[in-house]
Amino acid sequence: MDTINDNRQSPDFAGQVNRMFDRVASNYDALNSVMTAGLHHRWRERAAAQAELGPGDSALDICCGTGDLTLELSGRVAPGGHVIGCDFSEPMLDLAREKTASRGAAGVRFEWADALALPYDGERFDALTVGFGVRNLADLDRGLREMARVLRPGGRLVILEITQPVRPPLSTFYSLWFDRIVPLLGAFSGDPEAYAYLPESVRSFPSPGGLAEKMDRAGFEQIRYTVLAGGIIAIHSGTRG
Repeated sequence: MDTINDNRQSPDFAGQVNRMFDRVASNYDALNSVMTAGLHHRWRERAAAQAELGPGDSALDICCGTGDLTLELSGRVAPGGHVIGCDFSEPMLDLAREKTASRGAAGVRFEWADALALPYDGERFDALTVGFGVRNLADLDRGLREMARVLRPGGRLVILEITQPVRPPLSTFYSLWFDRIVPLLGAFSGDPEAYAYLPESVRSFPSPGGLAEKMDRAGFEQIRYTVLAGGIIAIHSGTRG
C-alpha cells in the first residue's frame, strides 16, 4: 500500500494518488458526507450555478470522482446539451456510471482522462468545473493551462476546493478536524494512509488569492472567488480570454 507524501516532484506522485482513489472509491461518497456533514452537495450546487450553463451547452467536469457535480451540471444543460465527466480512477468512474443509470440522467458520459493532458480538442466546451480535485494535480499550472485550452473563448472555469481558514476559533477547529479526526475516519475506509494525505494536500495548496493568481497566469479573466463555511471552502470562477 502506498504511503503518499505530497512531493509533486516525485515521478510517481500521480500514480500514488491514482491508486489511492482506486482503493477508496467504494467508501468515497459515505466518507464525504460524514466529513462535511452532507454540505458537499450544497457546495456543488453553488459551483454548478457559477458555471452559468443553459440548455444546449456543453461542459466538462474534470476529476469528476463519483459524478455528483457532473450530474448537477447535466440538469442545467438539458435539453439538448451534454456533459462529460472525466477522471483517472476507473473505479470512481464505474460508480459514477452506476449513479447516472440509476437516476436516468441523459446527456452524460464518463471517460478516463489525465487532467494534465486532456484528450479533447481545443475550444470545445462552454464551461469546465473541478470539484475537490485540483489540489491533487501533480502540476497545477499545467493543469490550468489545459483547462484554458479546451474552453471556448469566454467559457467559464469553476473550481470548488477545500482551503484553510486563517482566523481562530475556526482555524483551531479546522486543525483538530483535519489533522486528527479525518485520519481516524479514514480508518473506516480500510486505507488510513489515504485520509492522512488529505490534510497534507490542503496545507500544500495555494491560498484562495494564490489560486486566483495562477488562474490569471494561465489566461483566465474576470476571476472571482467566494469563501464559504467560515473559510473552509472556496469557489473560484474565471472566463477564458
